Amino acid sequence: MFAVTVMFKLHPGSNMAFLSALRENATYSIATEPGRHQFDICAHSSDPDTVFLYEVYQDSAAFDAHLAAPHTVRFFQKSEALVSSREVITYDEVWQ
Repeated sequence: MFAVTVMFKLHPGSNMAFLSALRENATYSIATEPGRHQFDICAHSSDPDTVFLYEVYQDSAAFDAHLAAPHTVRFFQKSEALVSSREVITYDEVWQ
């Protein structure tokens, strides 16, 4: 398994538009990506401008396919102006 976490810091006031674009991307990812096992969207409990993703894929190739998928490209285009920073960390499974 291959896990990915993403911490988005949003520009103030962009939370609703960002979450709308992200939910659309997640919906397509869940419906069309066989190598995707989990796609969780989490909102910070006290900071609406912080959004956290936890994604699990079969392997790094499945994640690469996700990044290249048309719905993900659309998400990046729609959300680019809404995000002030993004931190992506990838993890390889060592034990289950």
